[in-house]
Amino acid sequence: MTAKLTIDIYSDLMCPWCIIGYNQLQKGLETLQGEIEAEVRWLPFELNPDMPPEGEESLAHIARKYGRTPEQAKAGREQMRSVGARAGYSFAYSGAAPEPPAMLWNTFAAHKLLKWTLIEHGAAVQNRLKLALFDAHFQQRRAVADPEVLADVAAELGLDRAAARAAIDDAVLGEIVRAEEAGAWDMNISGVPAMLIQGKYLIPGAQEPEVCVQALRRVAAREAAKA
Repeated sequence: MTAKLTIDIYSDLMCPWCIIGYNQLQKGLETLQGEIEAEVRWLPFELNPDMPPEGEESLAHIARKYGRTPEQAKAGREQMRSVGARAGYSFAYSGAAPEPPAMLWNTFAAHKLLKWTLIEHGAAVQNRLKLALFDAHFQQRRAVADPEVLADVAAELGLDRAAARAAIDDAVLGEIVRAEEAGAWDMNISGVPAMLIQGKYLIPGAQEPEVCVQALRRVAAREAAKA
């Protein structure tokens, strides 16, 4: 009998480790096919909640925030590309020339859009949107703090653009996002990705597929024992 689990992933769109962790999780779930079935939902976490609307060039931000030289920041970017490639995700720019600078953006609006998508369309559609937003940010270098860009990405997936745009301005959705962010801190989650299985078992960070497999099997066994 296939065990069914929910996996809530606290994540920020600016976080390369989040898409790496997701890909590693998917590899683990492929190993568990027929044994465990998981519904993935994305929860909000902002690494830079004070990021201004105009954003900041990523290498400059990393150098400033972590006290690295420009050379160290560039080396870190190349290392991340290598790690991403091993996990099956490319951070290389894939848009039209000329290549724009890699930026970091405020992600509050994106979190509101993702929450609306989950509420209105379910986890599978939210997951598709989250992956499209990762691509829009890392591969296409689109300004994902811009509500119009976010609405465009939603529309490209077949969602109603006007409804998506309205969701970004919805104050109630903003309150929901803030409450969920506060909930992460209440659980002592201070970095992402953080994967919460069945609402109570935590897998911190971007783990290897084998670690995900072991953790999911343990949780499934515990849940079965309680049934």
